[in-house]
Amino acid sequence: MTVSDEKTSNEDAASATNAWNATIIEEFRANEGKVGGRFEGAPVLLLGTTGARTHAQRLNPMMYLSEEDRIFVFASKAGADTNPDWFHNLVADPSVSVELGTEKFKATASPLSGEERDRIYAVQAERYPGFGEYQAQTKRTIPVVELIRS
Repeated sequence: MTVSDEKTSNEDAASATNAWNATIIEEFRANEGKVGGRFEGAPVLLLGTTGARTHAQRLNPMMYLSEEDRIFVFASKAGADTNPDWFHNLVADPSVSVELGTEKFKATASPLSGEERDRIYAVQAERYPGFGEYQAQTKRTIPVVELIRS
């Protein structure tokens, strides 16, 4: 594979991901925050970030964990060896928007570390075993991010 082929392959993958995300976002908004398919019955929110380089607004659907009035998201990228772009964006600018059901609010993204990160990730992996599988297949520690309402 040449560099040009790799770039085209990456662009094709990004385009497919964007199209898939757009379908989930549309379904989420049309059904008051509920989606079907592989996410049916799972807690899903929409996270809005600002592109670190482009400053463009980005919106990503993702599963979350709600625990004692706290909301957490997980930068799993399905167990890939790199963090998702949205994580890079919120590290650069932690001011985010959240759509949770029909509610919309601003929040500050705060990555967790140490024992607290490990405890929250373990709760998510117990509820949704795929998260345990994601962590097992990558060498990186999957970030856990708390979304603190502004």
